[in-house]
Amino acid sequence: MMTGKEYIDSIRKMRPNIYKFDKLIEDVVTDPVTSQEIYSVSRSYDYCTGTDEKLKAIYTYKSALTGKVTHRWNTLMDSMQAIIENANVKRHQYRQSGTTQGSTCTGWTGLNALWAATYDMDNALGTDYHQRLKKYWIEQVEARCLAMAGAITDAKGDRSKTPSQQVDRNYNLHMVEKRADGIVVSGYKIQICGVVGAHEIICVPGGGYGEADKDFCIAFAVPRDAEGLTIVECRMPSDTRYAEPGGWDVPHIEGNCTQSYLLFDRVFIPNERVFMCGEYKYSGSIIGNFASIYRAAIGACVAGQGDVMIGAAINLARANGLSMKVFQNVLNEMAINNETTYSTGIGAIALGKMHPSGIWLPAALQAHLTKVLVSRIPTDTKYRCVEIGGGITETGCMPSYKDIESSKYGKQLRAALAGGGGDGIARAKMARLVEWLVAGSGLSGCQHGGGSADGGKLAIRALTKWEEFAADARRIVGVSADAFQEPGKN
Repeated sequence: MMTGKEYIDSIRKMRPNIYKFDKLIEDVVTDPVTSQEIYSVSRSYDYCTGTDEKLKAIYTYKSALTGKVTHRWNTLMDSMQAIIENANVKRHQYRQSGTTQGSTCTGWTGLNALWAATYDMDNALGTDYHQRLKKYWIEQVEARCLAMAGAITDAKGDRSKTPSQQVDRNYNLHMVEKRADGIVVSGYKIQICGVVGAHEIICVPGGGYGEADKDFCIAFAVPRDAEGLTIVECRMPSDTRYAEPGGWDVPHIEGNCTQSYLLFDRVFIPNERVFMCGEYKYSGSIIGNFASIYRAAIGACVAGQGDVMIGAAINLARANGLSMKVFQNVLNEMAINNETTYSTGIGAIALGKMHPSGIWLPAALQAHLTKVLVSRIPTDTKYRCVEIGGGITETGCMPSYKDIESSKYGKQLRAALAGGGGDGIARAKMARLVEWLVAGSGLSGCQHGGGSADGGKLAIRALTKWEEFAADARRIVGVSADAFQEPGKN
């Protein structure tokens, strides 16, 4: 397996192609814009190779393909327990870093979604995508201990039109040329998590498409530094206010620069890395498999965020001179919220089934339900965190790092912020963490991480057995269907 240092060294060797503020980032390992994410991912690698057996049990797994113990994010999710541990990794990572870690999450999920879909395609169409994927998995993913981002979301353009109807085909990633040795692709994948810390990117269709959109039905693996691929880091709210070197107005969240725009301009993908090329009837199954796996696990990810909010709330209560016992009922409600999203996701996994290809797929209805709850329940947790923390958590009313460190009046500001704990800087730092989780990316991550809640609601509407429920109710009271006709139906 790969150590954290070896991971960092491998990332440093990659071609610079990441930009932010209209500037090329020459070294993602040392640049302050990206270094925290690299460090966060490196720590996950160290958990796999360190001496803590409890951490090893979370972060490593025996490969179903090679029989070797390796990094969990390089393995098939070949059992119910394997996906439960996927969820547990996410919760633990959030507690360690204060945010998600896309480089060991989304690409891994994409590969498992493709494992089932390519198996189905090969059986039905006689293609060899599954064997290509298996070879790539053994010779690249496992052998090189890859960190992988997953690119699903396209720029999309006009949402009322399909990809082929757009005025600019680049709104969606697509094939522009098919050669004997591979394909050439162009287009935009946006808001992609974990790209900075990834060796490779797993690209899949952004939705289920019809025949007219078959050029957009492509799936492949591409190196993060491929020629023709330009990556632009998103401008997070933290960047708009303070840029003091060593400052803490923006919490030092590991991986707080995790979203990227991927601009593909005639990027060549060799055949051995292509896992779908125009088989539009299977595009829906890829995104369906992905959503089931990812959304079942996101309940644990958000629970990890809630765990950090509980910790921040306890620390701020004490900084205000109050015992956590004063807020025990509120803290209980926060814990209930966390365990609700976690348990719903675990339930989706437990209600799943084994796919013939050998991976476990969570139950779709409960997975989408988890996503809907993730968009709602953490909002209450955030409200309660602010309630315990008090007015200091409205950090627009707090002086900046530079002012607090001022030689003229910083001493007085630190005294004013000291509260009951006597350490004004510690209290201010904790308040900034709450701001990050409550009003920063912590909020938007709950709303749109893993896709929108509206998408989950549509799936719930399609998967719920409405008429069976209505028939059950009629049977219980002994009336016929004729007594309750749907208005407008004959």
